[in-house]
Amino acid sequence: MLKDITLGQYFPGDTPVHRLDPRTKIICVVLYIVALFCAKWFVSYGVIIAVLTLCVCLSRVPLRALSRGLRPVYIIVAFTALMNLFFTAGEPVSDLPVLRYISQTGVYTALFMVLRIVLLITGTFLLTYTTSPIALTDALDQLLAPLKKLRVPVHELTLMMSLALRFIPTLIEETDKIMSAQKARGADFESGNLIRRAKALIPILVPLFVSAFRRADELATAMECRCYHGGEGRTALYVLRYRAADYAVLASFVLLAAGQIVLGRLGW
Repeated sequence: MLKDITLGQYFPGDTPVHRLDPRTKIICVVLYIVALFCAKWFVSYGVIIAVLTLCVCLSRVPLRALSRGLRPVYIIVAFTALMNLFFTAGEPVSDLPVLRYISQTGVYTALFMVLRIVLLITGTFLLTYTTSPIALTDALDQLLAPLKKLRVPVHELTLMMSLALRFIPTLIEETDKIMSAQKARGADFESGNLIRRAKALIPILVPLFVSAFRRADELATAMECRCYHGGEGRTALYVLRYRAADYAVLASFVLLAAGQIVLGRLGW
């Protein structure tokens, strides 16, 4: 299960999606989320699925990676679908013993909720798959730059977010190694009741925390050796600049969000 978590991974490439400005991709993801939550019916979701499919094809991100990223939330998706299926009021689907507890509104609500969760996760994961952590940091730093006038430590916040995102795959790999080592010593993480399973996780959590603090200390030392002193006076090797493709993509996603709002008002 740990190997299925792909958040924070970056797949290098030279596709139209990879070449977009990271600020463009962040804004487009926000507009995509707005459009997704404004979707009401099959027409709206069909448009969003078509846009997401086009983005995935252009990015050339492996479908296996996208499906692996969804595996950890399968249980949450199934639970959400069941709750909406059986606890949404409306006209029953049938008079049969089981189907009479399921309403037609519940079926549509469960279907759209599952679609919304899957599309939301896939769309946001596509951002991290096609954008390096350094590019994300620079983009967030510039997008949140107006907050610096309010004395908000924008650069420090974006750096922390980028480092946390970057070290997710590293910590998952470290956890997998520790679990394999403990299993080789006879540890059992699957049998017993909930309390026993929780106690079995202690030999994993202790070395994991020690390893995390050690990595944090090494990272702080490396940053100090490179004379890092925050975002004041900091320059960039690659300066972010918008191109014609960025403006075209931004305009397309603005139209997508506006179109979804209109379709939502029309009940489509």
